[in-house]
Amino acid sequence: MPAFPEASASAVSDAQLRHNLRGATHTIRAKRAAVVGEQPDWAALRAAGAAIKDRTLRHLDVYLERLEDAVTAAGGTVHWAADADEANRIVTGLVKATGETEVVKVKSMATQEIGLNEALEAAGIRAYETDLAELIVQLGDDLPSHILVPAIHRNRSEIREIFLSKMASWGRPAPADLADDPRALAEAARLHLRERFLSAKVGISGANFAVAETGTLVVLESEGNGRMCLTLPETLISVVGIEKIVPTWRDLEVFMQLLPRSSTGERMNPYTSMWTGATEGQTFHLVLLDNGRTSVLADEVGRQALRCIRCSACLNVCPVYERAGGHAYGSVYPGPIGAILTPQLRGMASPLEESLPYASTLCGACYEVCPVAINIPEVLLDLRSKVVAHGHLGQRVAMGAARRVLNSPRWLSVTQRSAGRLRRWTPRRLPGPLS
Repeated sequence: MPAFPEASASAVSDAQLRHNLRGATHTIRAKRAAVVGEQPDWAALRAAGAAIKDRTLRHLDVYLERLEDAVTAAGGTVHWAADADEANRIVTGLVKATGETEVVKVKSMATQEIGLNEALEAAGIRAYETDLAELIVQLGDDLPSHILVPAIHRNRSEIREIFLSKMASWGRPAPADLADDPRALAEAARLHLRERFLSAKVGISGANFAVAETGTLVVLESEGNGRMCLTLPETLISVVGIEKIVPTWRDLEVFMQLLPRSSTGERMNPYTSMWTGATEGQTFHLVLLDNGRTSVLADEVGRQALRCIRCSACLNVCPVYERAGGHAYGSVYPGPIGAILTPQLRGMASPLEESLPYASTLCGACYEVCPVAINIPEVLLDLRSKVVAHGHLGQRVAMGAARRVLNSPRWLSVTQRSAGRLRRWTPRRLPGPLS
């Protein structure tokens, strides 16, 4: 991926994309504001959510071991994955051990982060996404562009064309007379997916939360596909980031109020599935994923990004995201949270990661709506300083010269006088960085 300014250039000039994004984000934003406004203790809930997350992160080793013990006692098996490659090897090995060549998936950002679908495909295993938006993205050979609504960049006419042209190659075809009415599109997806639910022997999920006290995993979703993936397969494999843990059920209660209101603008999530270990004869495996999270935890300013509960509220109020869309961020985590999380998880590995901390106006709207009070502007500024500190030689020389001038009244005075005298010979335009 190129740096953010280059990656976003085509999106900014795409009128249809901007129309799709503006309509969807404004609708979700208005719904969220309405249900949050009717909650008299919202500020207290927000503070409690931040405090619980911070306390958990401070003692993460203790709670992770507690979670492992509880899951094991309930009949599950816990695996530890230091990075994406190890997680993919573990999951691929578990699927191969069943003898199956197909799996169904409930929406999981962790598996997208590690590229699990591609790793399974390389091993001859086909993964079927069952979330409606994820299905649209998969059939369209596309990439997600939003945390909550991965196909937010598509309108219903585009979705109809994708269903008609691609659905047959993945299973049950779409009706030949399919209209672009939302109900008709949803019905076509339901019939297409039902065959997969009833035949799949292996399911793969993520989790919104993992309760250390009991070893319980929690998935919140709106369509019922998660319930089907979690209960019907004989083998269930859950890939969960180590930051998703909460200590107790009492702590979980706070997030069950924060997440639905902040994500879909609902008082209560339509489908909330909870399971503890191996249930009803099902074989259960939990893969706990690090993949850079420990490094983020070591950063005193940046670690607050690990509070994130993936609600997407920050995306829906961000003026940059609304115009550039999600693909320009080059990550499964777009928008303001992606601008601070991606560079920390990956490191400043390329021009893309170096540019993401600058993909913001620093307006602070993301901080105002975050249900766990992540100060995204603060982290952005901290990351910008690190980009400069570890940047190219030219950047370091320029900032070093500026520091020397601005720290010395004498040098500042000399520079100002010299600039004034040379002003008449300065061209109106200069090339490249000199501009």
